[in-house]
Amino acid sequence: MAGISTANAVSPKQKLLSGGVALVTGASRGIGRAIAQRLASLGASVAICGRDRAALANSAEALGNTGVRVFSAIADVTLSADVTSLVAEAEAALGPITILVNNAGIGLFGPAHEKTEEEWDRVHNTNLKSVFLVSRAVVPSMIRRGAGDIINISSLAGKNTFANGGIYCASKWGVIGLSGCMAEDLRDHGIRVSVICPGSTATEFSGRAPKDPSRALGPEDVAHAVETIVTQGPRSFISEIHVRPLRKP
Repeated sequence: MAGISTANAVSPKQKLLSGGVALVTGASRGIGRAIAQRLASLGASVAICGRDRAALANSAEALGNTGVRVFSAIADVTLSADVTSLVAEAEAALGPITILVNNAGIGLFGPAHEKTEEEWDRVHNTNLKSVFLVSRAVVPSMIRRGAGDIINISSLAGKNTFANGGIYCASKWGVIGLSGCMAEDLRDHGIRVSVICPGSTATEFSGRAPKDPSRALGPEDVAHAVETIVTQGPRSFISEIHVRPLRKP
C-alpha cells in the first residue's frame, strides 16, 4: 500500500535540494525518519518505506508538514519483488530518484556460534542484501542522468570487533566493503557512493544495551552527516564519515 501527500511550500532559503528526489529505507522511525526529515527540510521530495504500517503513516504525515511531496510504501527491502515495485512506484509518483539512503537495519547480538542460520540470514538480508537490491534498482536511472548520491548507513561496528557482535559486525563490515566497490564502479558515471558509520545512537534500534542519551548520538546527528554529503560541491566526493558521541558511553 502506498500514499502521496503535499503541504505548504518550505522557505526558499531551505530549498538546497529543490528538484531532488530522495528514497530513504527504514524511515518509519529513528535514524531513517530523521534523515527523511532533514532531506525534506532541504527541499527534496521524499519517498520512504518500512514494514510497520502505523509508524510509517506517522512518519509520512510528519514529512508532509514540511511542505514537500511525500511518497510512502510498505515494503520489505530484503525481497527483490518488493524493491522493484517500491522504486517504480516512487519514481512514478515523484520523479527519478537522485538521492538514495540505504538505512534499513536490525541488530541481533550474542556469540556467533550460538546463533542460528535463520538469525544470520535475517541480519544479513536486512543490513547488507537490502543495500545491494535497492542500489541495483536505482542505479540504472542515475547512470542515464550521469549523477546521483547513494549513502549507505553502516556503523562503527563495521570497523571494530566486540564480544557478541559477530553476525552484526559481519553485516556492517560488508556494507563498508560493498560501498567502497560501488563507489569505484560508479564514480565515472557521476554517481557518488558514500558510507556513514555512526557510533552508539539513542534510538529504538535493538542494540547491545540501553543507551544513556547524554552519552550517545541522536538520530539528528546522523541526519546531519547525510546533509553534509548531499550538499557538498559537485567536484568533491566524501567517501566515508565516522560519527562518534562526544562523550564515551
